[in-house]
Amino acid sequence: MASLRNIAVIDIGKTNAKVAVVDIARRQELGVRRQPNLVRTDGPYPHFDVEGLWSFFLESLKELAAEHRIGAISVTTHGASAVLLDASGKLATPVLDYEFTGPDDLASQYDALRPGFAQTGSPRLSMGLNLGAQLHWLLETQEGLRERTAQVLTYPQYWTYRLTGVAACEVTSLGCHTDLWNPFEGVFSPLVSRLGLEGRMAPVRKAGDVLGPLLPDVAERAGLPKGIPVACGIHDSNASLYPHLLARQGAFSVVSTGTWVISLSVGAAAKMLDPARDTLVNVNARGGAVPSARFMGGREFDLMMEGYDRASTDADVQQVLDRSILLLPAVEPRSGPFQGRTHRWSVDEAGLSDGQRYAAVSFYLALVTAECLAMTGGQGPVIVEGPFAANRLYLSMLEAASARKVHVGDGSVTGTSIGAALLLAGDDGRGGEGAAQDDASVIPDAAFAAYAAAWRQVVAEG
Repeated sequence: MASLRNIAVIDIGKTNAKVAVVDIARRQELGVRRQPNLVRTDGPYPHFDVEGLWSFFLESLKELAAEHRIGAISVTTHGASAVLLDASGKLATPVLDYEFTGPDDLASQYDALRPGFAQTGSPRLSMGLNLGAQLHWLLETQEGLRERTAQVLTYPQYWTYRLTGVAACEVTSLGCHTDLWNPFEGVFSPLVSRLGLEGRMAPVRKAGDVLGPLLPDVAERAGLPKGIPVACGIHDSNASLYPHLLARQGAFSVVSTGTWVISLSVGAAAKMLDPARDTLVNVNARGGAVPSARFMGGREFDLMMEGYDRASTDADVQQVLDRSILLLPAVEPRSGPFQGRTHRWSVDEAGLSDGQRYAAVSFYLALVTAECLAMTGGQGPVIVEGPFAANRLYLSMLEAASARKVHVGDGSVTGTSIGAALLLAGDDGRGGEGAAQDDASVIPDAAFAAYAAAWRQVVAEG
């Protein structure tokens, strides 16, 4: 694949979907199309609008192909999702939205089936965040589904199936708190057979495997050359991690930001993970176990800043530091290291200016991220990918709170599309250029460290 230059990437986040053309030599997005990732409420339960997404992907590919020469396609998506296909290759049931609370109704039944954390590295999560809980709920509540289901595909691989006709599963999605995978042995967990899905999970392939050429009818509709290769695909947080796996040696952490803020620590110090605090073991594109922790930081930012200006002056920041204006966890209490807590302010919230609010929220997100990094035993530099990489207050507080050098990742808006494209880059993807920009590191003053210490003390006191 070393001769390829431009890769089209289908990139599905929980909130938004996009199609990008990535120049893999420059690690740069040349063109992008975006739309919201809508959840439909018709039908038996909330579900993703896969046909709406499919139309968007084809239209976007056609527009981008008219502007750029596209040589291959890769796919990256959020985790906690799978697709059940019937014998004809069609959906056996709609693709459930993992924030639907239905699986909680059968929690006690599911808990009796699921393997322990020590075997899967999957914490027990609410709603449908454990993919196994989704599958259990669907199979128990949707009449005839067990009999209709011929194959189960992880979510990125559903889209590569639509592109190529080849069904697969892949370890980065299987390893994303599904309860279905043993990341230490690289095999399915006992849950697969307990759910009656043994023999129905699609074959496990590597993220960078070429599953096949683009189907002729899809190529025609998308305005693309016939026969271009399509990669198996990858979970989005692991797509952000992948360029750094190629370029770095030794210990480091990548913080992938978006709706979820996920801290992945490669080469971490041995540390007992606490599943009650939303730690887990992810699986990287090479199949290796990666201690990780997560919280819904992007969702929290949007909740706290809706209707407020998203900028701060130096005077705003100084006021927040001097007065120890603290936002305390958890804004989204269903995930993260401080689950079950209700957020509060250390001062009267009504008296905050927009700029002070923005600074305090940015600091809060950095401090929760630092807690996630500490829980995973992370060492070495920290590379921040995604939207929070543009927030200098977040970066400065993260460096102060973690006492580790913090760098901004590749200059694109998000690292997921770059990482997914590099699956097809061959030897061209192994250079270190662009994996991190060391001159973009941040050096906070002592006031940031003092603020972090004050926040931690209040949090510890409950």
